[in-house]
Amino acid sequence: MGRGKIAIKRIDNTTNRQVTFSKRRGGLMKKARELSILCDADVGLIVFSCTGRLYDFASSSMKSIIERYQEEGEEHCRLLNPVSEAKFWQREVITLRQQGQNLHENNRQLLGEELSNFTARDLQLLQNQVEMSLHSIRTKKDQLLAEEILELNQKGSLVQKENIELRKKFNITHQRNIELQNKLNSGESMSSKQASRNSKVDPGESSGRIDLELSLKGDGDE
Repeated sequence: MGRGKIAIKRIDNTTNRQVTFSKRRGGLMKKARELSILCDADVGLIVFSCTGRLYDFASSSMKSIIERYQEEGEEHCRLLNPVSEAKFWQREVITLRQQGQNLHENNRQLLGEELSNFTARDLQLLQNQVEMSLHSIRTKKDQLLAEEILELNQKGSLVQKENIELRKKFNITHQRNIELQNKLNSGESMSSKQASRNSKVDPGESSGRIDLELSLKGDGDE
């Protein structure tokens, strides 16, 4: 048998009202948490009990959610009221102008200008600010230099390895050239020796051999 439908109205019994509040508050908090996780929504939930006790849930920061809600509310009001929108932008212009002036003054003070109204404490604070800025600049510069040195060392190692490989290839090629030159020199030497031997044969002896061969041939024919 199903549960009966509960009438949505104020519960008169204090105990029952407190029990119902505790149960439904837990369920509401659970649903808000599930909504923020499942749908990637920025959820902010604020509940005050009848006794004035605060219960809240925020998926990120309650302060940022409230500020965002207020900004959206102001934007909505500006869209509905052109006069309010014009006043809002006038305030924004004044605020931005003041911020720009403050930045200009701060820059001049960092350069050591317009310090006549500064007290000793103000000057000490300004000095601390400048020293902190210089420390940050030096730290960043040292980091960049260290990264550049590391990169150059890595490139130097690669170049050194390439030089070693090229030197090995050059040595191999040079050795092969020497071997080929030796072979050519050896062939030329053998050809010279053979030509020298041929040039040393006596022409008269060669002619006598030919006459002897012809005579032997004539006897055989007879």
